[in-house]
Amino acid sequence: MVFIRYVSVKPKTSEFNMLIRRYQAEDNKEVKDLHYAGLAQFGASKDPYHDSDLDDIEGIYINNTGDFLVGTEENEIVAMGAIKKVTASRGEIKRIRVRREYQRRGYGQTILSRLVELAVELGYTELCLDSTDNNAAAQGLFEKCGFNETHRGKIGIYDLVFYRKKLNEGGK
Repeated sequence: MVFIRYVSVKPKTSEFNMLIRRYQAEDNKEVKDLHYAGLAQFGASKDPYHDSDLDDIEGIYINNTGDFLVGTEENEIVAMGAIKKVTASRGEIKRIRVRREYQRRGYGQTILSRLVELAVELGYTELCLDSTDNNAAAQGLFEKCGFNETHRGKIGIYDLVFYRKKLNEGGK
């Protein structure tokens, strides 16, 4: 089991003071609301099949060699992200979301960077993730953080860009 300490971080702007912590069951409604708002921003919609992991965050992420983090400001969830086990050596970054009014200010990068560090602590040597092809900001973030595009494809009705990152012991 990995224990997350509360971490206060201050990148980019002086008004940024996000506290990163592990997801708790009482966060579920806020997490789902943030997730669905993020989907709507890029023309996607609720999908009971693809979103069912949000009904069992502890079982799918936290208790299965992964984790689920939330970033809060003034006790409100403004960012989130998760690591999901794919194999013993490979994890998948999932559910990176930032509340719209906090985007382009370093919140997503901070969550993603912490997830990469956690992946190393969990023993992963590789991470993968994907993004809809119309989310240029997310693609730019992933590439800035060292993820390389591997291919493009379709899942259901969505055109996706797939990424991969090899990890070393330094978490980079």
